[in-house]
Amino acid sequence: MYFQHSTQIWSDHPELVAGVVAATGLARGTALGPAVDPAIARFTAAAEARLAAGPAAEQPEISAWRRAFSRMGLKPTQYRCAAEALLRRFAREGPLPRIHPLIDLCNAASLGYAIPVAVFDTARITGGVEVRPADGSETYLTFSGESEHPGAGEVVFADAVGRAHARRWTNRQSGHSAVRENTDEVLIVVEALHGSAPVDVPKLTAALADELATLWSVEPKTAILSRDSPRFDFGT
Repeated sequence: MYFQHSTQIWSDHPELVAGVVAATGLARGTALGPAVDPAIARFTAAAEARLAAGPAAEQPEISAWRRAFSRMGLKPTQYRCAAEALLRRFAREGPLPRIHPLIDLCNAASLGYAIPVAVFDTARITGGVEVRPADGSETYLTFSGESEHPGAGEVVFADAVGRAHARRWTNRQSGHSAVRENTDEVLIVVEALHGSAPVDVPKLTAALADELATLWSVEPKTAILSRDSPRFDFGT
């Protein structure tokens, strides 16, 4: 299996820095609910300090995604990157609802770093994933079970059979490959465009890998992707 960004994505967004984590052996996930609390608390405290300094829209990490969305023809106040959506919800409602220990961990990390973090059940992915402009034939499954077809040119996470696992790049993941109670194999993707992304993305990637190794007793495989090294091969 593989993960990569297309050459067009690297050409259009040369400032992109991406980190990836792959791991197998997470099927006992829901039993680890309380164990992730300390990590969530640390990331949440960082988010609180971040928001005390200014609203989500003013964070450099978020501003960079807003500019990228504008370049893609999307209204950044209508379609927000996942990190901004989480920060706005956190500022408005307080602690996020618990869903699954791994999702909760990744959401909290996204809050703390103001960087989008996506996590996929790779057993629900065919072949691999490429972040690329859609050709219009891809199918996207919403969390409510409805099928959508992203328009040509929209940036999606597409697998080898044309299934879109995320729409509008970092805006919205698909329900098809969402982590579930019995999920055993996962791919975590961290992406950023801001000035300190070359420092922040490796730190966040390493932090997530460390938490997986500690809490789930797995051996994560990680990589930092670039235009010169755009592909991550993992699993089978």
